[in-house]
Amino acid sequence: MNKIDIIPAIDIIEGKCVRLSQGDYASKKIYNEDPLEVAREFEDHGITRLHVVDLDGAKAGHIINYKTLETIAGKTNMVVDFGGGLKTSDDLRIAFESGAQMVTGGSIAVKNQAEFESWIKQYGSDKIILGADAKDGNIAVTGWLEETDQKLIPFIKDYCNKGITKVICTDISKDGMLQGPAIDLYKEILTEIPDLYIVASGGVSNIRDIELLAEANIPAVIFGKAIYEGRLQLKELERFL
Repeated sequence: MNKIDIIPAIDIIEGKCVRLSQGDYASKKIYNEDPLEVAREFEDHGITRLHVVDLDGAKAGHIINYKTLETIAGKTNMVVDFGGGLKTSDDLRIAFESGAQMVTGGSIAVKNQAEFESWIKQYGSDKIILGADAKDGNIAVTGWLEETDQKLIPFIKDYCNKGITKVICTDISKDGMLQGPAIDLYKEILTEIPDLYIVASGGVSNIRDIELLAEANIPAVIFGKAIYEGRLQLKELERFL
């Protein structure tokens, strides 16, 4: 079986583990009051990676839930990548000091390229991940509240030329809908940029979706709702670990 890195997501609002559908804050559903409990359960099943999103931060435009990050990073051995509202080098410093091993920049990479490029130079491509969220082939920003006219693949290519090697790519139409990931889109990106460590995000509804991503040689997958809704069991993931 092809290898694929398994990365569950913990999305945080007011310190609680939640999920949205298609980035809509009105669709918020709380799954656990204690994100650490969720992270520990993942770790108990052999999962070593975690994607933590500060949804309050994404809305506010600066880091907010860093205490939750600190708790998860301090009380588990998981490799955490953190995103949501990181706009300044100060936000970045707080995220790394709070225990993030990597950070994801999405809106900043569109709205303040000079700042994002300075992060790549300062921290290197091991620590800085590009968040490329797409709607109908165009980049969307600000927690998906805003679409741009930038095309997805040229946008990613441009940053690969500037040193980026890891990209989390979310097809917004799929996110939280449990209708399967955008496999064709990821294949298309890898055809254009073969060495990219692309992380598929959005739409995973069951173990078969992860098998299909692995078969398509997608390096990594992020998922959340499927696990919280019980459509995907942690036990099923063990053969990928």
